[in-house]
Parts: sequence; C-alpha cells; structure tokens
Amino acid sequence: MRLALAQINTVVGDLDGNADKIRRRLAEAKDRKADLVVFPELAVTGYPPEDLLLRPSFVQAAQAKAAELAREARGIVALIGVPWFERDLYNACAVCAAGEIKTIYRKRFLPNYGVFDEDRYFAPGSDLVLLEHGGTLFAPTICEDMWQPGPPATELALAGAQLLVNLSASPFHVLRDREREEMFATRARDNSCFVAFCNAVGGQDELIFDGNSLLLDEEGHVLARGPGFEEALLIADIEPADAVGRRLRDVRRRSLARDRGEIPEVPVVHVGSSRGPRAPVEPVVAPRLDELEQMRLALELGLCDYVNKNGFGEVVVGVSGGIDSALTAALAVETLGPERVHCVSMPSRYSSPETRADARALAENLGVDFRELPIDEIYDAHERALHESFAGRETDLTEENLQARIRGVLLMALSNKFGWLLVATGNKSELSVGYATLYGDMAGGFALLKDVFKTDVFRLAEHLNAARRDLIPQSIIDRAPSAELRENQLDEDSLPPYPALDKVLAAYVEQDRSAEELSADGFDPDVVERAVAMIDRAEYKRRQAPPGVRLRQKAFGRDRRTPITNRWRG
Repeated sequence: MRLALAQINTVVGDLDGNADKIRRRLAEAKDRKADLVVFPELAVTGYPPEDLLLRPSFVQAAQAKAAELAREARGIVALIGVPWFERDLYNACAVCAAGEIKTIYRKRFLPNYGVFDEDRYFAPGSDLVLLEHGGTLFAPTICEDMWQPGPPATELALAGAQLLVNLSASPFHVLRDREREEMFATRARDNSCFVAFCNAVGGQDELIFDGNSLLLDEEGHVLARGPGFEEALLIADIEPADAVGRRLRDVRRRSLARDRGEIPEVPVVHVGSSRGPRAPVEPVVAPRLDELEQMRLALELGLCDYVNKNGFGEVVVGVSGGIDSALTAALAVETLGPERVHCVSMPSRYSSPETRADARALAENLGVDFRELPIDEIYDAHERALHESFAGRETDLTEENLQARIRGVLLMALSNKFGWLLVATGNKSELSVGYATLYGDMAGGFALLKDVFKTDVFRLAEHLNAARRDLIPQSIIDRAPSAELRENQLDEDSLPPYPALDKVLAAYVEQDRSAEELSADGFDPDVVERAVAMIDRAEYKRRQAPPGVRLRQKAFGRDRRTPITNRWRG
C-alpha cells in the first residue's frame, strides 16, 4: 500500500484557497501512484477556525467544499479534515473515494487545555470505522484520539486495523517533534500497527504548526519523516502483512482481547482495490532539527505567515543598536527579504555613539532601508507642554517612558503612512516582569520575540551569525543590555541578571511553581521575590501586548490566563 501524507499550509477561512491546495496535492499523490492521501485536521477550513464554527453558513460552505473535493478522489482514497454538522457539530474526517464521501469519522477526544478550546465548538464522536482497501484494513483518527493510550487505537487494532492514520493540527513548541515521535512509536508497538501521522504546517496568529509528519512501522521504527516548517508531500510504501505477522508473534493483544471480553464491532467500508505491483519509492526521512534551529525557523515562519496571510507588503522595525531589535530585524530580513524591511533608529541625548553606529552598521549588513529620526526636539516639546503640570516633581520613570512613547508614535506614523506592519522587539523576559512601556516599545502589530527569553535572544543571535556570516555586529551581542533612557543606564540596574532571572521566569510562568517552592528548590530568594512581584504586577500590560510567535508550552496569551485583578500572591 502506498501512502501520501500532505502537510499543507492552510489559511483559516479561505475555503477556496485551501481546497486548491488540497486538489494540487491530491493530483500529485495520484501521479505518484498512491493508494491513500491524507490531509491535516480541518484542512478545508484551516485550524483553528474558532468562532467561525458558530456561523452556520461557514459550516455549510465547508461541507459543500468537502463534497466538491470528494469528486476529485477517483482512483485514490483521500482523508480530508472538515467540520461536519449532523444533528450536532463534529471535528471530522471525510473519507473520499470513487468520487464521493463514503463515510465520516468524528473525532472522539476533544482537547480543552492549553491553546485548545474544542469543547466550545464540537460534540465528541463515538462511532469508529474501518476502511478496507485491497485487503488492507486501516482506520482514521484525529489528533487527540491518538494521544490517548487506550481507545480508540486499541479498539481499532483489536477489530483488525493494520494501519492507524492520524489527521492532525498539532501546535509547535520547542522539541515537540520528539514528544510526538516517541508517543506514536509507543502506539505503533502497543497495537502492532503501522501509524501514519499527517500534521499541518504554517503560522496562524500566535500558533505555529511545524509539519514533521511521520510514518512508523508496527515496531515503532520511523519509515518516513516530513521536513519541519515547510510544506511537503511525503510518499512511502508499507507492507500491511508485516503487522499481521507481528500480531501472530506478540500475544499481548490476545490478552487484551480476553480482558475486554469481546472484540468490538466496527463497521468496515470498502474504499478501493489493490493497484498491483509498482516500482518501490525511496521514502524521505528528514533530519531532526536542534533546539535553536527549531526556534529560528518557527519565528521566521510565524512572521512570514502573519505578514503575508494578513496582506502586509512590508514591515518596519525600530532599531536601537541593542540585541533585541537587531535579532528582530535580522529574522525579518531572513523571512521577507531586505526589500520588504525598513529599519528606523530614533536616538536621544542618552543614546551613545556606539549604539547609533551599531544600528547603522546592522542595517548596512542586512541591506535594508535605514533612516534616523532623532527625538530630542520632540522630547523637549513634550517637556515644555508638561512643565506646569510637573512643577515641583522630580524626574523619574515618567520621563523615560515618554521617550519610549515618542518612538512608538513615530513608528506607528510610518506604519500608517506606508502600510508597513510594525514589528515590536520586546522579549519574554521583559514582558514577564513589565520591563516594557505601554504604547512605547510595546507598540506594534506583531511581537516576534514575545515568547523568547533574553538569554535565548543572545543564543539565537550567535546561531544566526554562525549560519549567515555575522549579520548582527558582534559589538551588539557583546554589549551589556541597556534601554538608554537615562545616563549610564543598564538593565541590571532594574532587574536581576538575566541568566538568574530567566530560570525563575521559566519555573514560575511555565511550570506554575510557587515562590516558596522556588526558594526551597535553591533559587536565590531575593531574585525570586523581586521577579514574582514584578510578574504579578505586569499582567495588565501583557493583556495589551500584540500577538507573537508561541515557542514554548506555556506562552502568554492563549496558554496562561491569569486574572488582572488578583490578590493571590505566591
């Protein structure tokens, strides 16, 4: 049996565009003489369609589009993800063969944690289905169905499935591909089944889908692996009899069947006949990517899709001569090309000659449009306007924030005038503790580094330079971080050192460890106390931050939902 796994980059709500992608990959799979082509979860609508699913017209249009696509499935079986309404709404797989939808499989387990809200939209399915093609029995499942250690995988295997197929839209976080591969290998071994996993790829608002589709044999060995962060059609052959042979040798399934009392009754739908002998194909096993390369590619894909899917032509980045803006600008150029990126330096009286020179050198390295807009005169005008109101009060954080907000105004003016998307440059460490100015450096339409800790900003800059021949001047990487909003200012005047701070942030924000637990675990109690107090106070700022790429298991936004008005401390 020849399988084709089509990891495609869909756009939520673009039913026509998504259908065109499905048609092209379906035709390619037929040209490659595949028996079965698999598409990701909710491929017709894009994932996640969120409250579009509450609109009957949207669901009806998606079902009609699935029926159109089914007419293309002649001489091949296609499994296509689509929302399906039949007395209730289901996250479903349309089984298409012989020019029609033969049957519908409805997702059984609906995730409702982290970034998922499927209980809000869908009813859980209960019925299973086996598909028979040329004597081979295989079964569709959808995403979370296979993350469960028991049914439906065990029920389908007991009923005779030799291949379990999983349509998925599994969001990325760093090293998520390892977790999925380990889990699917366990399912394959435990059920003596081949396992095919077809994942979505692309950026959708803050979520990234990384592809990395898989085909594993009945012993959990990887037969084929799709590339990460790009579209692909993964083609591979399997010999279903291998699964039968392993079951004859492995008695555990018989024990499970005895324990269950009886083999579950699962209807079998005939969907096709064997093509006969074909020249074998050499399956692709794409290499695994290391942590930093995954982060780089996820950031670039997230920015690329946010810009292009939302119709922006170009972007603008405020560059200060610091590491965050340098990395943001470099990634933007890697993603979009230098002709679509504009860098703006906005020096003040506190900007050093070195950072001004580095901002210009960065732009020259990147080959982008560069302009310098000094802000001292604008700042002086604001001081004059506020002089009477501020009379008798000392200079403090207000004046620092005023400079940041002037820069935000200038960048947004350029954005409005030319239609450029303003890409904010703040990182997760700053956003965690509120070391960011509302309507200042937080201004923008997209916050690329929103889920990147400061220590990882430095690592990514070095990684990018190593791969791309020193795009970012080394002096920017070596310089101690500073906002340059007052004389001789350093970030560590206001914050604990970033290496210590980031460890506390990861434990408190991403692992929900309490301050007491962190102190007991050996973290510096002073760093913990300062960091936790700042994190809790800054929630109101984070609610007003632009969307940004999700890299970790718990990012600000959809993952971490902490009340703004909140007196719990610890």
